Amino acid sequence: MRRDYSGLEPRRRQPWGVVALVMLTGLAMMRNGVGGPDGPPLPAASARLTGLPSPSTSAAAVRPLPYSAAAKIRIPAIKVDAPLMDVGVDADGWIEAPPAQDPNLAGWYQNGISPGQSGTAVIVGHVDNNAGPAVFYGLGALKKGNHIEVTRFDGSTAVFQVYGVEVFAKNNFPGAQVYGDTGYPELRVITCGGGYSRTGGYDGNVVAFARLTATR
Repeated sequence: MRRDYSGLEPRRRQPWGVVALVMLTGLAMMRNGVGGPDGPPLPAASARLTGLPSPSTSAAAVRPLPYSAAAKIRIPAIKVDAPLMDVGVDADGWIEAPPAQDPNLAGWYQNGISPGQSGTAVIVGHVDNNAGPAVFYGLGALKKGNHIEVTRFDGSTAVFQVYGVEVFAKNNFPGAQVYGDTGYPELRVITCGGGYSRTGGYDGNVVAFARLTATR
């Protein structure tokens, strides 16, 4: 069972330099059995990242939340409603992915920032598995302005607004851009995407960039 997080402070965080520049090889999922020849959706040109936007007046007034482990993620625009498990890094220093057998399960990188805290939190999940689409199959279809809600174990919910969606090649993954601290409470949701081959899997990662705009 998962441990009780109430009243606990996070353990010492690993420096982002240790894990931020990896290519997330733990997210190189199989696509066998996925319906449709075209694979998961890729980000539209209108959703592409166009720099770091300034926060709106209302978003700037939102106070960051204290540390709390993440419990659940909802993305209404792509019908995601999934529990979160803790993930860390494997023996080679790669960010782990949740078990592929459960298509509706995502992972929060627990050695980093808690969703809603000041800094950049990271949630990862499979795009598909041998049986078909998985939790973040539709991630590339997100648009600017869509919302992502993360429920936390302290009972609060952090609400983030998407401001960009990109696909990056795994062999040229911009870790500093994706994981870096922007000065705001932010969230990155990451899955596999791009081209696919049976020998190499997916050659890219789809990344949704979002910023905290409300808490409840």
